[in-house]
Amino acid sequence: MRLGVLWLLLWLASPLAAQTAAPPLRDYAIDVWTSRNGLPHNSLRDIAQTPEGHLWFATWEGLVRYNGLDFTVFDRSTRPGLRDNGIGALLVDRQGGLWITDSRGNVTYRSSAGQWQVWEHGANTPEVLIQSMQMDSQGRLWLLYEGKGIAYLTPETGIVYQPPPPELPLAMSFTKLVVDAQDRVWIGTLDGLVLRDNDGELKRAPAGWGVGKGLTWPYRAPDGALWIVAGERLYRVEDDRLVLVHSLPGQLHMTAMLQDRHGDIWLGTENQGLLRISSHGLERLPAGLNLPGGRVVSLREDAEGSIWVGANGGLYRLRETLFSSYTERDGLSGDYVRTVFEDRDRRLWVGSASGLDQQTADGRFRPMVLHNRGGKAASVLSLAQDPGGDLWVGTFGDGVYRLRADGSLRHNYDAADGMPGGNIRAISVDPSGVVWAGTQKGVVRIDGDRVRVANTPGMPTGLITALEHDHQGNLWIGTIEGIRVLRGDHVQSIDLAPMGGGRSVFGFHQIGEAMWISSDRGLYRWYRNRLSRVGLEQGMPVDAVFQLVPDRLGNVWISSNRGVLRTDMATLNAVADGRAPRVTVERYNEIDGMANAQANGSSAPSAILRQDGTFWVVTAGGLSTVDPQRLQRFRERPAPPAAIENVQVDGAQVHWEGPERNLIPGGRRLAVSFVGLSYLMSDRIRYRTRLDGLDTSWVERGPQRSVEFVGLPPGDYTLHVAASHPGGAWGQQEAVWSFTVEPFWWQRHSVQAMIGLLLLGALVALYRFLLQQYKANNLRLARRVDEATFDLQAQTVHLQALNQEKTELAERLARQAEAFERQAREDALTGLANRRGFDETLARDFARSQRSGHPLSLVVLDIDHFKDVNDTYSHSIGDLVLKEVAEVIAAACRDSDLPARTGGEEFALLLNDTRLEEAAQVCARLRGLFHDHPDWAGVKGLRVTFSAGLVELAADDRTPALLYQRADRALYRAKSDGRDRTSIG
Repeated sequence: MRLGVLWLLLWLASPLAAQTAAPPLRDYAIDVWTSRNGLPHNSLRDIAQTPEGHLWFATWEGLVRYNGLDFTVFDRSTRPGLRDNGIGALLVDRQGGLWITDSRGNVTYRSSAGQWQVWEHGANTPEVLIQSMQMDSQGRLWLLYEGKGIAYLTPETGIVYQPPPPELPLAMSFTKLVVDAQDRVWIGTLDGLVLRDNDGELKRAPAGWGVGKGLTWPYRAPDGALWIVAGERLYRVEDDRLVLVHSLPGQLHMTAMLQDRHGDIWLGTENQGLLRISSHGLERLPAGLNLPGGRVVSLREDAEGSIWVGANGGLYRLRETLFSSYTERDGLSGDYVRTVFEDRDRRLWVGSASGLDQQTADGRFRPMVLHNRGGKAASVLSLAQDPGGDLWVGTFGDGVYRLRADGSLRHNYDAADGMPGGNIRAISVDPSGVVWAGTQKGVVRIDGDRVRVANTPGMPTGLITALEHDHQGNLWIGTIEGIRVLRGDHVQSIDLAPMGGGRSVFGFHQIGEAMWISSDRGLYRWYRNRLSRVGLEQGMPVDAVFQLVPDRLGNVWISSNRGVLRTDMATLNAVADGRAPRVTVERYNEIDGMANAQANGSSAPSAILRQDGTFWVVTAGGLSTVDPQRLQRFRERPAPPAAIENVQVDGAQVHWEGPERNLIPGGRRLAVSFVGLSYLMSDRIRYRTRLDGLDTSWVERGPQRSVEFVGLPPGDYTLHVAASHPGGAWGQQEAVWSFTVEPFWWQRHSVQAMIGLLLLGALVALYRFLLQQYKANNLRLARRVDEATFDLQAQTVHLQALNQEKTELAERLARQAEAFERQAREDALTGLANRRGFDETLARDFARSQRSGHPLSLVVLDIDHFKDVNDTYSHSIGDLVLKEVAEVIAAACRDSDLPARTGGEEFALLLNDTRLEEAAQVCARLRGLFHDHPDWAGVKGLRVTFSAGLVELAADDRTPALLYQRADRALYRAKSDGRDRTSIG
């Protein structure tokens, strides 16, 4: 025992372990698959991975192959088919072939060339489930029959069965059988451990081991070590002695074990989920993850280091991600996080819509009491610290709180102190310790207990979205209408609109002499009194960016509504200087471990670099962080191997695997599907192909997973397929398939030579005949030419005049047709799509979403009490209101969205690739724009609101009309519930 524990401690303390140690279990991203996602059955008995990269799952309803995107099922109904659907165990041999056992005692082998072979159960072998199998050094495949003993299989002898002696507990066999380095066979049972020694005798494990007679089973690790699991204890066999390595607390029934590449131990249990023993201690998965339940039956580490878990209730996968995230399960008051701040004592403060939190020493968060006058937790938008160590907290509607270092309240600055009402989205402290806060009515200065509105001429008087003091003490002020800079008693205005159309400013960050500005039109740089821009046209993947944060390794991290972007400072400066045309950006989102791809902005700070060098960003689903030092490890991830999935000739599938060269008849349509076998970013993999015999270089296909050739000339061809991760190198493990296109009968050389001779003789005869005809016709043609020349000259003048008239008429008709087409689909008052145009687009996007599975959301909204506007102010005012409503809706839309006026005061908004939660945020933002819109149609005090019904395309929506009806019913509920709200259908 002491030797085993010492070995583990030495390994964990070694430099290798420190470099390759896995992150805490809570930092893994988890993906789940069940029968809803394509699995034929939720219970997965075994998992295997063949050398080319495919994953294979054993289920009660067939053998399943997975390529990262699609499940392919092999069962009794497929060709090639299996003898039984109930799959017991899987094993990949040294040649890369896959062995499969089933519930009727059959063994099937699928070679690496795709050939299938079956050994059916015989008269002398049990017709029961084969629970497990392992291969020894002699090539014998050992089989464990459920409750019926063991056997071995070789291609020469077939299945050789060894019935169990009555005194051994093999009638209560467990699902584990292993073969050790000495070719001894170890068998797990519910009543102790059974051994088949090299003399062929079946017997109990040595009594001196003292493992008892309960549930005991073996496991052989990738390093060859033999482990014994007995009750709650884990032993390793060393020199035929048991060494106790771990004794786990509690009444655990362990059912599966895996030692990963880090040396960590993963344990599946009967009813307590998944455990891990690592340098972080004994870990369990966080509660509330809604993972498949029941017994953990199988564990597998794939070639990329992800852990696959097969349970009775489904399949799930744990993978390391670049980002780690914190949510309500880690103690945060709410997942909608708005601001994060590290104070001088390295304490982390987090502000959310549900209050203020502070991170404790154990990494969890505890709430800080910050109640408003109504006793509710304040919604926090901004944080800052003054030279005295006090924390300043800006809120939504509750003023500014000033807290001592221990979190206790010193003062709440509100309307009684002269603080304007509304949002405090930014706070900045100047070098003298004066606190400046951005409100909805301009900038205020808090000096001691005095709150004063900054009234220097030129200061903004509306919503303030960002504040930052530069190195000279000047105050940079971001608004929804550009930038103001307070330089002493002078205000400088910087208009972004002429350069790219920027208006709203979300953040500032000074680097050297340059001030970088985050806005709704990308990044701007103010350097030596000159403005430059790096936006969508220069390679940024999004328009609106919220915060730019450089790290200590040369990276620049940028938060946005569509994930976190990463580039480097040298590239940004080169593009801003005009020395480079475009910026190269990597984008990270949920697949990389972010809590939510939507990073929040218009609050401060919304992203920071902590003193330990880690980057933290607030999102709509929690707080996310990344250590830039881990970036290189993830960027050096090996490229995915490419594999050909199937080949079809004129729509019929052909067997393409194996050493024989395929012969393809000429003139056929050849389609080849392929895949990159990575399970980390499967939908982002890029492909390229090269067909030797046709292509001279690689042809990049992007994410396209198939290629088609029609009418290839006869000859020999070899198709090469390579894959890569986004931004990564192309993989060296290519998929290669060689084939020959056969010629048609008339394309054979002998037939072509005969036809050539016949054609030559026919051409000579034809030449002589034509020569005589030419001489006779030449005289007649000369006369006709002279006669026709005069007529043609007269007709030419007439035709030129007719042609001019025709051209003018065609131009008039084209202009009229274009005007009629636009009027048929466009609302004349608002310029938005009308009902006809909207219905056509809805039908098209509805069909596209059903085919692709992409989300589609629909908003139907109605202007509240619009009749009162017409009755009170006249129909002309009503028309102006409708125009302004259309402008507000259109301004809030993305390029891919479709706003439309569907009739009267009713509008619709079609949101492509948008989930329900994101669509709800769009409605909330749109409602805020309506509320913030003053004096509609120029009428003082006129307030306009809307009621909306919001739905997302569901499986029950068989037609666009049904989807629209659901949205309309939701709109009716919104009106019934009091209007000025969004009801989700």
